[in-house]
Amino acid sequence: MSATASAPQLGNTEGVSPSAAEGSRNAPRKAALSGFLGSALEYYDFFIYGAAAALVFGTVFFPDAGATGVLLSIGTLGVAYVARPLGAILFGHLGDRFGRRNSLMATLLLMGVSTFLIGCLPSYDSIGIGAPILLVALRLFQGLSAGGESPGASSLTMEHAPEHRRSFYSSFVMSGIMFGIVLSSLVFIPIASLPEEELLAWGWRVPFWLSIVVTAIAYLLRRSLQEPEVFADVKESDDTAKAPIVELFRSHPLAVLRIAVCALFTMVNTIVNVFALAFATNVAGVARPTMLAVITVANAVAVCSQPLYGLLADRVGRKPVFVVGLAGVAVMVPVFFHAIGTGDVAWIYISAVILIGGCYAAPNGVYPAYFPEQFSAKVRYSGVAIGLMVGLLAAGFTPTLASLITQADPSNWVPVAWLCGGFVVAAALAALTGPETHRTPTAELGAPRTTGSGR
Repeated sequence: MSATASAPQLGNTEGVSPSAAEGSRNAPRKAALSGFLGSALEYYDFFIYGAAAALVFGTVFFPDAGATGVLLSIGTLGVAYVARPLGAILFGHLGDRFGRRNSLMATLLLMGVSTFLIGCLPSYDSIGIGAPILLVALRLFQGLSAGGESPGASSLTMEHAPEHRRSFYSSFVMSGIMFGIVLSSLVFIPIASLPEEELLAWGWRVPFWLSIVVTAIAYLLRRSLQEPEVFADVKESDDTAKAPIVELFRSHPLAVLRIAVCALFTMVNTIVNVFALAFATNVAGVARPTMLAVITVANAVAVCSQPLYGLLADRVGRKPVFVVGLAGVAVMVPVFFHAIGTGDVAWIYISAVILIGGCYAAPNGVYPAYFPEQFSAKVRYSGVAIGLMVGLLAAGFTPTLASLITQADPSNWVPVAWLCGGFVVAAALAALTGPETHRTPTAELGAPRTTGSGR
């Protein structure tokens, strides 16, 4: 059954009431804004947790561990990355079985409430071992939520978007992630400057409490959204997959593998935020606030540039923008590290902006449309979530791998540049094996091929 058979297409308001027509026109914008805010919340929460783990959690939750308290607190970061694939399976199943909207409402509330409650946790001195146990449990819930948020937001936004603007509207999901990184940095800078006694007593809690504002706004937006027409048509015809993950690997196994390999390029952002920070501060003598400001500015540029890349991908195709952007990343990574080695702050800023805001933003802004377009509506949420989270899980360990291959010497950055180049080339080659989807009607995405050997 075609999606055009039972519901009017976006932009075609003939024969429908004015209120319904207005709702149809507003749906893509509301979905994009909802995706932006939800992703901003996700990464705001993730990054303020990382800052708090480095600054205060060792003292607040692991005081008896002494010098290893910081290591234990930072170790809790990994709980979320382990939980993300589980969240991808869980929310992918719910999203493909019962609907994108309700699944995304659940991820939003789970992330927002978990983050707020972290800010309310009593310290180890108050309740003993129960404090770090509760901290780890809430971090686990954050990871489960993150596993379903951006894949679901990408799928829902892409399905709501007009045929010729799917990449543009979907790009706001990733702009939200970059905005979350910027917002978390800006919020934590004044908090970190508080006197230590106030920071440990209440200051660190404020950024966690503030997350409830974004949660409330995004919740109200998502509550007003309808299911995308293409998925509503699947539900109406009672054609939803009873076991989406089984159907996914039966009908789209190569697409899942392709997405997982394509997603490896995200390790570049992790390398910049972790390894480059160590190289800059420990070897090149660049002040930590300066490097944090560099990362903030570069991500702020990406917030604006990613929708432009989305527009370009709607005109020329997903693969050209994705692959050319990755080629730029491969070139700019060693340039960025060389700039850090010189200690020239102006050159560090310029190279970082070109790398993240100019090159990395291209594949990052395009994949929220390109990845969901690889799958049919029946398994789209699960396909994107599982493929993306497998790639992100691998990328999450690259700072550790970078430390191993440099033998804990951050000045030896050349092998890290080669490592980034290898991941980026693999992602580009994987993208080239996939179909070009920018002209494929939404209702026909992910359908078996009618010529050749099929999918």
